[in-house]
Amino acid sequence: MTLSPEQAIHFGPYRVYPGQRLVMEADQPLRLGRRALDILLILLEHAGQVVSKQELIAGVWPKSVVEDINLRVHMAALRKALGDGQAGQRYIITVAQRGYSFVAPFSLEQIEQHPETEELAPSGHNLPIRHTRMIGRQPLVDNLMMQLPRQRFITLVGPGGIGKTTVALRVAEQLIGRYRDGIRLLDLAPISDPLMIDAHLATLLSMSLHDAEPASSLAAFLRERQMLLVIDNCEHLIDAIALLCETLLRAAPQVHILATSRESLRAEGEFVQRLDSLDCPPPIAVLDRAQALTFSALQLFVERAMASHDSFELAEEELPLAIEICRRLDGIPLAIELAAAQVDHFGVSGLLAQLQGSFRVLTQGCQSTLGRHQTLRATLDWSFQLLSVCEQTCLRRLGVFRDGFTLESAAAVIVGEHIEPEVVFGSITQLVAKSLLNVEVGDEEVFYRLLDTTRSYALEKLAEAADLPDTRERHAQRCLALMNQAQADWELISTSLWIERYARSLEDIRSALDWGLNGQGPQTLAIRLAATSTPLWQELSLLKEHGVYVRKALALLDASAEPCPRLKMALKLALGSSCYHTQGGTAETIEAFVSARTLAKTANDVAGELRAVSGHMAVNLSCGHYQMALEQSQQFDRLGGDDDAVLSLSTHRLRVLAMHFSGNQPMARENAEQVIQRMAQSGHLNRFTHGFGVQYDQSVAALTILARILWVQGQPEQAWRTARQALDIAIQINHGTSICYTLALAGCLIAHYNGEHQSARDLLRLLLDQAQRHSVLLFYNWAQHYAQVIDREEALLPERPRAGLIGEIMVTLDSGFVDETLLQRADTGAAGWSTAEILRARADALMAQDNPSEGDHREQARSHNIEAAEEMLVRALNVARHQGALAWELRCATSLAQLWQRQGLYQQAHELLAPVYNRFTEGFATPDLRKVRCLLDELHGQWHP
Repeated sequence: MTLSPEQAIHFGPYRVYPGQRLVMEADQPLRLGRRALDILLILLEHAGQVVSKQELIAGVWPKSVVEDINLRVHMAALRKALGDGQAGQRYIITVAQRGYSFVAPFSLEQIEQHPETEELAPSGHNLPIRHTRMIGRQPLVDNLMMQLPRQRFITLVGPGGIGKTTVALRVAEQLIGRYRDGIRLLDLAPISDPLMIDAHLATLLSMSLHDAEPASSLAAFLRERQMLLVIDNCEHLIDAIALLCETLLRAAPQVHILATSRESLRAEGEFVQRLDSLDCPPPIAVLDRAQALTFSALQLFVERAMASHDSFELAEEELPLAIEICRRLDGIPLAIELAAAQVDHFGVSGLLAQLQGSFRVLTQGCQSTLGRHQTLRATLDWSFQLLSVCEQTCLRRLGVFRDGFTLESAAAVIVGEHIEPEVVFGSITQLVAKSLLNVEVGDEEVFYRLLDTTRSYALEKLAEAADLPDTRERHAQRCLALMNQAQADWELISTSLWIERYARSLEDIRSALDWGLNGQGPQTLAIRLAATSTPLWQELSLLKEHGVYVRKALALLDASAEPCPRLKMALKLALGSSCYHTQGGTAETIEAFVSARTLAKTANDVAGELRAVSGHMAVNLSCGHYQMALEQSQQFDRLGGDDDAVLSLSTHRLRVLAMHFSGNQPMARENAEQVIQRMAQSGHLNRFTHGFGVQYDQSVAALTILARILWVQGQPEQAWRTARQALDIAIQINHGTSICYTLALAGCLIAHYNGEHQSARDLLRLLLDQAQRHSVLLFYNWAQHYAQVIDREEALLPERPRAGLIGEIMVTLDSGFVDETLLQRADTGAAGWSTAEILRARADALMAQDNPSEGDHREQARSHNIEAAEEMLVRALNVARHQGALAWELRCATSLAQLWQRQGLYQQAHELLAPVYNRFTEGFATPDLRKVRCLLDELHGQWHP
């Protein structure tokens, strides 16, 4: 059938809306992965017919070559999400050797009104897509949803494998859209150090921690936010989590917390909800099949058995045996899943016999039944013993992964002593089939993950086998190989696909770096990983955290006997970028880039030398050393940057910066437009010049500087449009440091210059927020200075800006920020682009001193001030004209015309100002031009009374 956007397909408890690509379960959206939804729609189009694997692959991955395993995994995910097999209901069947078929009864319904879902954009939450259907917990979920707004802080408590995470995630999923500022899941399973909790939560909240009181910073950030925090797997960090929860709840009245733990947190305000086992049929009741399947433990057993064995049907005579299995496993969901995965191997009666034999050993001499944690442990032991020796080794070694991993990553860590590459795939498949390994499906790749309970068990077995050090070393080597591949892919694939492929490696990279840099593992491997992983930290705007690892790596490298100039150069470049954004142009920042250049020369690495020079140049620009930066930009030609098209484009863009800030606006404009034209032709839009200088998106950086040039040249409307375009791109690619860059250099300033005061305030708050989130302390400090003029409510009254770019920018916002240091820079020509403005600001200050109401000034002093101001303004006017800076020329002419107006020189003032005003073709509603129009009218009236 042809799927119409005007019709919904109804089957079981689901309605599918093809036009919206939406599946509703009752009144809730079912969150399926994109590929799983594609498969479902294709099967529905051919309902009742067999669709071959080749047809499905061609329909779902039309432009890619994928293996059968991808289809099988996505199909399994789809079946689990739909609860295929629950209560005996079949939706999709496998037809041996042929393909798949949708076999459930369905009906078509005309859509009168499309369903309204409260699903937010991805930034609204970070909840994973549900891979299995929750069974038997909906009344508890409904109750928790009602309690949470009143209790604010609920902990789900129960033994491992009881389903705490499943319930917490289901509650959170059903609350999507109910919290204004979203939902965040903090999984503590990968974290062993209590000191890392705050940093991980800050990363999830897209903020950074600057001070020694991280909990206070988190509380301040959350104070006005309405948000749900789901904190999973708290049991090994109870004291630290209890303190954090108490701090956040006291400070942030609209924040709610849902935690999971094997024991209560014993925290102030905590409401403890204990999770019971799934309901099992009572031992003495005589039940028919329909009655028995109303009990959730049996439902789970049957569904998981069907998922692992397509043709499984629970026969009537097997019903008591299945009930006994569920009871023997205490209704623990994970234990039931592990057992059900073995039905294909043993059958129901054989499975019960196996469990009876395994548990009898544990209960000898003990009258009471096993405790629930012992039941799960016994089930894990039993499942582990049923594995082949190869499968046992695989499971143990997979315990080192902190997050999701691909089949290739698994093989790299598993293959070693006793394991050959060709057996890994079969072992992984068996571990999945036996519910010891979970499968997660991304849009492009298949990922595997161990549940926290299983991972802890695997690590314990790995340590017992004395295999932990070697496995950790292979894990670190795999992280290094992944980051090498990430560097190679950086120019070749889209940013979104790159991040999906590599960002999930972050926890494993942290783990490998902590292990190697702290003396527990091979240091050289960890040092190389710290350098090679630079792109990932940059893409995620985690430069401050990366800087901590880089400093440790450099210290170890300096202490080693074997010098490695290329590796040290890469680390120094990474340190320079990190320091620049977190500290500004400090001695450490400059030393990093200078050292990197020296090392690059030693290694005869021209590209490395270009990168070091470009980084140092960025520092010089921020410090106001424009002439030095201009000279450095000329070194690019000598270094041969034109041989590489990507590097050549970047060096061209950096020359524009040097030209603009040193004061040559016409040349800067011409080159800026050339850069943007070259960028459009080269296909490098929205990409970095990787490893080059200080990292911003190329398009954002080029448009930002063009916006500045346009404004200074007297085109305020074009400048504003260009600044908005730069910001739109930065937000679209969601790159924190690029957002900060364009707001700090263009967006906030141009909005204020143009009199768009509300926009300026909004953009300033965005800058403060983004700079804090991403530890871009340089631009955070700039924003605090801007706030003194743009939005005094946000101002924290920082120290007066030092000389350099930020000091000069402040003078263009408010003449009152001029001082002797800046005046000296203007006198010597060091102030470049801002020279005319500094001179004008100083002249305005001199004229303000000539106030007749003050009365006591001697005539000679008054005359001297006026002469000095006039001389300064004439000089400023000439500088602005020479630089092609029409905006500054207008301001200087305005101040000089006002001075002459006070002296009664109305005609002279009018003849000075009118021609400058008449050269403008736009922006007549901006404050500077409105002021001039009024002044010209006054002068005209005074000249022709």
